[in-house]
Amino acid sequence: MAPLLVFLIDAVLVVVFATFGRGAHSEGLGAAQVWGTAWPFLVGLVAGWVLVLATRRALTSVRTGVVLWVVTLVVGMVIRGLGDGRIPHWSFMIVAGIATGVFLIGWRAIRAAIVRRRSSTA
Repeated sequence: MAPLLVFLIDAVLVVVFATFGRGAHSEGLGAAQVWGTAWPFLVGLVAGWVLVLATRRALTSVRTGVVLWVVTLVVGMVIRGLGDGRIPHWSFMIVAGIATGVFLIGWRAIRAAIVRRRSSTA
């Protein structure tokens, strides 16, 4: 897969995470409102991508998804904490960790399973 496409999939999924989160709390879903929630995690995603590209990892591997997940989550939480002047609530950290993990690792795991299945039937 082309690197730009892989990055766009990740970025869209981070925005989906922010949108679902806002919706779950009956918060506004306007573009500016979603952006306000998503941007710290998008910065984290970009930081993760810099690391992944620097280490020449396979972009669609599950291990790469784990690296991106951890960096996205940590950087996103730090930025949110700095912006609010306090540590994000533990429940938000858990939910954000699960959701971003499912998104950033999940699609890679599904893709890997499909590739394995296709290669075993070929």
